[in-house]
Amino acid sequence: MKPLSLLQVIKLSVSALGLLLLLNQRSFAQANPTEQEIIQLSKDKWRWMSEKKVDTLATLFDDKAVFVHMGGSWGKSRELEVIQSGNIWYKQATIHSVSVNIIGSTAILLNDIDLVAQVGGNEVVNPFMVTEVYIKEKGQWKMGSLSFSRLTRPVKK
Repeated sequence: MKPLSLLQVIKLSVSALGLLLLLNQRSFAQANPTEQEIIQLSKDKWRWMSEKKVDTLATLFDDKAVFVHMGGSWGKSRELEVIQSGNIWYKQATIHSVSVNIIGSTAILLNDIDLVAQVGGNEVVNPFMVTEVYIKEKGQWKMGSLSFSRLTRPVKK
């Protein structure tokens, strides 16, 4: 086999570099930074809820936000009170899947989770589809709604 000339090596290198750049551009085009930002914000919110960081959550929750639980629905101040008092302690959310839809300045996130929570002193584990609605105002995402829908599937192990 005859060795490649310097010109042939350069041509192959440029072709390989072009192919890598093309593949790299396609992977970036598939990743939506806004969706990733919302997914990370949701993960952070679950951590803040488990750590009972009500001051941080108060900044995230819009003043008009609504929260829908199996036992009722209420607004921001009641949700923060429930978290701070430990009436509901969101101990751990195991996220099995997540999807995000962006509509204008609104992001709708769906989380399929198993939630370990302490409710009224009893630890419970429930499978939920959680709907989170975020609205971007003045360059910042605020939560407008958090709704828990209990799933009929068993808790995943």
